[in-house]
Amino acid sequence: MQKLAPQTWLRLMLLAWAVFTTQAQAQILKVLPQYLDAQGRAALSPSLFDRDAYQAELRRNPSLRNTMRFQILWKPVAPDQGPLRLQLELRGWSTAGSPRELTLQQAVPAGSTRRRWTSIRLTPDQYRQLGDVTAWRVSLWSGPALLAEQKSFLWTDRTPR
Repeated sequence: MQKLAPQTWLRLMLLAWAVFTTQAQAQILKVLPQYLDAQGRAALSPSLFDRDAYQAELRRNPSLRNTMRFQILWKPVAPDQGPLRLQLELRGWSTAGSPRELTLQQAVPAGSTRRRWTSIRLTPDQYRQLGDVTAWRVSLWSGPALLAEQKSFLWTDRTPR
């Protein structure tokens, strides 16, 4: 058997530590905010290219939008974490020019460590009252414990005035 150099051992130990620590944390991997039209569609066909093109069309023409949904890819730590919930916090500007906030929560199934997609959808009334979404934060909770979160670029921890 060939001996490994000390630098190689150090690299292997760092790699093992990185793999262990990343797998030991709950994660919000991806958040996709999507506009929906009056028929509840985010795209006109199953193609990802068509989805992106239709989302661009909905961004350009606010009159075609009816509501929004947030597609969230998340991963729990352990299958026995107990009841989990995703929380979506939104900040927007109403048509009257005043800041608005909305918080939505959804229970999500525990019992697996596999990543999964969850969709949180605003009702058309919630979307109209909130106005244009300017910032969002998605967090994963187990009871009172925050497990993971992801924020939009414009999210700040202070409340708007």
